[in-house]
Amino acid sequence: MNTAQDILAAEQHASYLLNQLHFDAPVTHVYNPLEYAHRPHRLYVEKYATPGAEALFLGMNPGPFGMAQTGVPFGEIEHVRDWMGVTGEVNQPDNVHPKRPIEGFACTRSEVSGQRVWSWAKDRFGAAENFFARFYVHNYCPLVFMADTGRNITPDKLSKSEREAIYRLCDEMLANIISTLKPQRIIGVGGFAEAAAKRVVGESIAVNRILHPSPASPAANRDWRGTVEKELAAMGIVL
Repeated sequence: MNTAQDILAAEQHASYLLNQLHFDAPVTHVYNPLEYAHRPHRLYVEKYATPGAEALFLGMNPGPFGMAQTGVPFGEIEHVRDWMGVTGEVNQPDNVHPKRPIEGFACTRSEVSGQRVWSWAKDRFGAAENFFARFYVHNYCPLVFMADTGRNITPDKLSKSEREAIYRLCDEMLANIISTLKPQRIIGVGGFAEAAAKRVVGESIAVNRILHPSPASPAANRDWRGTVEKELAAMGIVL
């Protein structure tokens, strides 16, 4: 198999096992965009997964208006469709929360984190191919967790037993993807992803961290782009 096929196979295996897990309250709904948004996700992997990347950027899990809609990590719709050239039919999850509809590329809401990440990449690198020639972006956990109110629940807020079950499967998936991509380093987008990467690779690959672009972060709201460029420069990454 080639690089994209290996990655997709690792994701499909993890996705199948993750779908077997059960989650208790406050989680009432779980979305898996690797399944219902598999068409654009596959296109993303096939177009942009290149072995020997300078760095693998690792996110936590899908946002409700990003990867949950498009199947692409930090997948703010305009940049995924118009800059990356990734699109495709998006189906529906099995159990849709009425406050979190899946509209695919017809969704009119923008994910702030994704807009920050991909607008920076577009402004700095120009064509998407220029960015992905050096970097790749993957989300550690592919699942979206929601409470009955529609509130987003991140994986670190799940119960201990639920976290351990997810980490076991997602660690294995990440290890397989790293083995396929052979990146020179891993950059966690935020502390959670950094910790996950260190857990998986130990000291075999350099692991760093950049500021998460979430609007919930005061530092990200001040100057996310400037902060991240300084952090990357400190790692020795020349932009």
